Amino acid sequence: MLMFMSTPDIPFNREKPTQAGDVTRLAPLVRRVLAANAGPFTFTGTCTYIVGEGKVAVIDPGPADEAHIEALLAATKGESIAAILVTHTHRDHSPGARLLQARTRAPIIGCATHIPLADPPSGRLDASHDLDHAPDEVLSDGALFKGDGFTLEAIATPGHASNHLAFALQEAKGLFSGDHVMAWSTSIVAPPDGNMRDYMASLEKIAARDENVYWPGHGNPLQEPQRFVRLLAMHRRQRETAILERLAEGDRSIADIVRVIYKGVDERLHRAAGLSVLAHLEDLVARGLVVSDHGAATETATFTLA
Repeated sequence: MLMFMSTPDIPFNREKPTQAGDVTRLAPLVRRVLAANAGPFTFTGTCTYIVGEGKVAVIDPGPADEAHIEALLAATKGESIAAILVTHTHRDHSPGARLLQARTRAPIIGCATHIPLADPPSGRLDASHDLDHAPDEVLSDGALFKGDGFTLEAIATPGHASNHLAFALQEAKGLFSGDHVMAWSTSIVAPPDGNMRDYMASLEKIAARDENVYWPGHGNPLQEPQRFVRLLAMHRRQRETAILERLAEGDRSIADIVRVIYKGVDERLHRAAGLSVLAHLEDLVARGLVVSDHGAATETATFTLA
């Protein structure tokens, strides 16, 4: 799940990449096939990547869409799919893995199964997660998948989702960044599974690496990624400052804060904006800067400065 918010300081690329089903060569070892699930939270659709030649890996087969699976099989005709990798278990990324496995018998590897909290502090359930995802192998941080002529390194990047992984293609100095970093928009960090502190730490982690291109879960490739990631982190810090300023001005609810700091944003996205504010407030409460009348930060709580 993604969120399109106004962030004029970040040089977003919102050009439409291709049509659903088209195969686009992005690098000698990388092809992209776009799923037909465009929407306000998925931009032009989920990007599925084919890595290698002949004996390939597929990253993020997308939603449970038979037509998209047929497009992937057509794109790899004459080749064999050796592995299916998944960055995280949101329903626009992982359900297609089971459909593709049924057609190819390739193992599903990568992120862990999502286990929802029985009693989430925010009072919400993780409805966006694919609870049926059951990988054949979970890749830990730093684990390598060695393909035929390519190597993928798993990089734990929790924040957008607690089980989120990125995959670095060592031969190309490129990163399949999933929904952690995208060129078209900021990522939503929605409690209870999304965690702002983890997200910020993951931004710092990948900014310290030397990849020179990111291939995200939605939208076009991202060039100069380290600069872009630094701007994302700066934007989040500015958003935190804005929330603290609203509390100082007397706002007490998430709805009050959203109405001011997301003024001008499509009201259909205010619910998602509220979840992002909640993620910031969770972090601020944990750091002792803000107090919630519920103890923990929840959507219905009243907040004050500590």
